[in-house]
Amino acid sequence: MLGVVGFAQDVRFDYDRSANFSGYKTYEWVDYKEVQIGDQLLDHDIKRAVDEQVAGKGLRRVESGGDLLAGYQTAITQEKQFDSFAWGPALLGGLGDRRITTSTTDIGKLVIGLFDPATKQLVWRGSVSKALNISNDPNKNYKQLEKAMTKLFRNYPPAQGKR
Repeated sequence: MLGVVGFAQDVRFDYDRSANFSGYKTYEWVDYKEVQIGDQLLDHDIKRAVDEQVAGKGLRRVESGGDLLAGYQTAITQEKQFDSFAWGPALLGGLGDRRITTSTTDIGKLVIGLFDPATKQLVWRGSVSKALNISNDPNKNYKQLEKAMTKLFRNYPPAQGKR
């Protein structure tokens, strides 16, 4: 009997209820801090995954002069995973042998912010935990990132009735 603990992505968002989201048509990326050489591929993947989602929401990326400024922050934390394996008579309620092992997985949280440059105010912020797992192979990691961005941007733009 093998048990593995899985972790679901946790999505949260908030927004400025006075912002006119229908007026935002373009956006440009801003870097909160300089992207380190070792993080350039991850930076490209994050921006690409966000670009794919917001394009479907009617926002067009521009190099300058955007109606919105988009930026992100990441944080990598470590989580323990517990695996249990039993064999012998324990499977039938006897004493048998049981092994419990732990492993540590690097899990990433991603926070996206959209700012209105005219008002210099944050108008939308979303975060998703377990969006990045740098220990996976690159293709699996990108698929996980895409899934996270799909979940996150379901909440953009905010529904008019919620304003």
